[in-house]
Formats: sequence, C-alpha cells, structure tokens
Amino acid sequence: MKKKNNIFIKSTIILILGGIITKILGFIIRIIYTRIVGPEVIGLYSLVMPTYSLLITIATLALPITISKLIAEEEHNHLKIISTATILIMIVNVIVVIFMLFSADFIASSLLHEPRCKLLIITMSLTFPIISISSIIKGYFYGKQNMVPNVVSNIIEQVVRGLLIYIFVPIIMEKSEILAACSLFFFSFIEEIVSIFINLLFLPKKIVIRKSDLIPDKYTLKNILSISLPTVSSRIIGNIGYFFEPIILKNLLLFSGYSNNYILVEYGAYNAYTLTILTVPSFFITAISSALVPEISKHYLERNNSNLLKRLKEALFFSLFIGISYSIILMFFGENILYAIYSTKEGLDYIKILAPIFPLFYIENILMSFLQAINKASTTMKITIIGVIVKILTLALFSLLHIGMYSLIISEIVNIILVVALNIHYVNKYMKKL
Repeated sequence: MKKKNNIFIKSTIILILGGIITKILGFIIRIIYTRIVGPEVIGLYSLVMPTYSLLITIATLALPITISKLIAEEEHNHLKIISTATILIMIVNVIVVIFMLFSADFIASSLLHEPRCKLLIITMSLTFPIISISSIIKGYFYGKQNMVPNVVSNIIEQVVRGLLIYIFVPIIMEKSEILAACSLFFFSFIEEIVSIFINLLFLPKKIVIRKSDLIPDKYTLKNILSISLPTVSSRIIGNIGYFFEPIILKNLLLFSGYSNNYILVEYGAYNAYTLTILTVPSFFITAISSALVPEISKHYLERNNSNLLKRLKEALFFSLFIGISYSIILMFFGENILYAIYSTKEGLDYIKILAPIFPLFYIENILMSFLQAINKASTTMKITIIGVIVKILTLALFSLLHIGMYSLIISEIVNIILVVALNIHYVNKYMKKL
C-alpha cells in the first residue's frame, strides 16, 4: 500500500515539476510571439482555435486517457492496444483531414466571416495525424505511471517551439501576417515529431514483438471504443460549444452594431491575455488529473473504496488550495502581473470578474477525470451537453443586450458553476453506490 501511495505522489510531483518548467517556457514563448505578431494576428489565431480544439478532439479520439486506463488495469496485451489504437486513429485522421480540406473555405468565409482563416484551417488539419500518434505514446507512459518521458518530451518540445518562433516568425511576419499565424501550426508538427522521438527512447529495450501483437482484433478494439467513444463524445460536445462560441459571438455582436475590428481585437485579448493569465495553474491540475486516472482505475478494479475516496479528496484539496491562492493573487495584483508579462492592460477587467470563479474551474477537470476512471464517461457526456446548451443560450441572449464581450464572460461564469455543481452531484451519487 505504501508503495502504491509513493507511486501516485511521485507521479504527481514529477508532472508538477515538469509542468512548472513547461509553463514558464510556454509563457516566455507566448510573450515573444504575442509581441512579434500583434493583436490582429492573435485575433485570427483565436478565431480558428475553437475549430482546432473540436477537430483535434475527434482526431485523437481521447486515446491518451483510454490507453492510460487500459494499460493501468494490466489485464490487456499492451502491444495489441498500441497497434489497434494506431490503425484506428490513422483511419479517423484520414477522414478528418480530407473533410477539412474540402470544408475550410466554407468555415472561414461563411461561419467565421474571415476568409483569411482558410489557410490557417488547412495548415492546422495537416498536423492532426502526427499529434494523434504522439498522444498514443504518451497515453502508454501515463498508464505505466512513468511520467518522466512525457515531462522530458514536453520540455524539449517547448524549447524547440521557442527557438523556431524566435528565429523564423519575425522573418515570416515581414512577408505575411496570415503565414505568421500559420507558422504556429507548422511548428507544432515539428514539435510532435521531436516528442515522438524522445518518447521512443524511453521504451523498454527488450520488447518481444510477435506478428499477432500487431494485428488488431475485435476484443481490443471493443475495449478501446468502450472507453474512448463516451469520453470523446463528451469532449466533442464541449468543443462544439467552443466551436460555435466565436461564430455566435461575432454574428450577434455585428448584428448589435459592434465593428468587426472591435470583436477581433477584444476576442483576441480575451484569449491571448485574460484566459492565459487565469489558467496559469492549469498545469498543476493537469498533472494531478493525469496521475489520478490510472490510480483510480486500479482502485476501482480492486473495489478499494477507501483509497478511491482518499485519492479524490487529496486531488480536490490540492486543486482548490492552488486555485483559491492564485485567484486571491490575481484579485490584488492582476494588473501588475498582466502588465509585467504583456506590457498591456487589455483584458484586465475580464480577469477581475472571472478570477473569483476560477477555483471552481480548476476542480472541474479533477471531478470529470474521476468519473471517467470509474467508467462513468457517459455521465460526463451528459453533464457536458447540459453545460454547452446553457452556455450557448446564455451567450446568445446576452450578446443581444449591447454589453459587448461581457456576454461571453457571463456565459463562461454560468457554465463553470453549472458544470461543477453537476459533477459534484454525480460523484456523490456514485460514491454512495460503491
């Protein structure tokens, strides 16, 4: 028991330390990129990010968490899981990429009302296959509770990204703003190749691979899909809401009399400055969640209810402590932090409103990861559907009240409170049944 506790704590600490380094590097890179390209390019990039989030969710099929869970349970052939997942994900990616190549113009011109986004959408779609392969390998190491490969690869990814941006973006920016925005997706392609190479170096040296291990079978495919489909469905629904966010916001604000430039700049500021500052502690939460899933999966399989509850309480305590502490700092020093990092006060008013609510946002991922680990992914999907519907309706309603970007802020607050409340309700319900 003590050894199991040590594995969980060690995994979490490694991920947190790696996350700190990665986050610091990411912050430096974002600052450099933002200052080089300016708010308009950031606005263009922000417009396509909801589309990117939706499609990368479909392309990866939630395989990191699926493979992590199956590997952790130690009841399955690991090589069979990897080979079956790889073939499945490549088929899905071919379909997604072809779809995007044909629909990019429609999405850019008809939905986003920004034709310049077409090239961005095509560029981002070409990164999906390599990102999906990388996600399978990362899921394997999470399941083995070996966090070092992912931490090392993430740090090296950020270093590569930073060098590419620092060296090439100023040159690209002189030629074209849209190419400068596209460069981020192209750099992601290079980063993921580096990540795959680094992770492969950590694979066991003595692996006996039989031909039968590389041939997918219905049993393994069924196990993968039984976890990935409910999980990815939940994420797809969430990302559909995110996908429609800029579309609804932009169209209704234009209808209400706001200029296209105002919407582009303010939405860019909200994504580039406000959300970036608010989500600084997210790497802590991601680390805790990543370590929590394989641990909870094992305890659930063993029907060890006391450890299930113990791990959940620990994860929630640390997440709330981090979230509340950071929110207090933002409420008192948000302006100083924003100006020190970005030399701007754009997005400050949004930070002041959202900061008191965001501790709830930090525990949302913990609660949903717990439900997925105890095979309740269908419940998380139901919660997400409710949250998305309420958020879209709230966004649409308030966008017509001539309050500008505050319609988005209000819908975000309503969504966070509702989703967390529903998660707590269902976690309590299922814990009583265990």
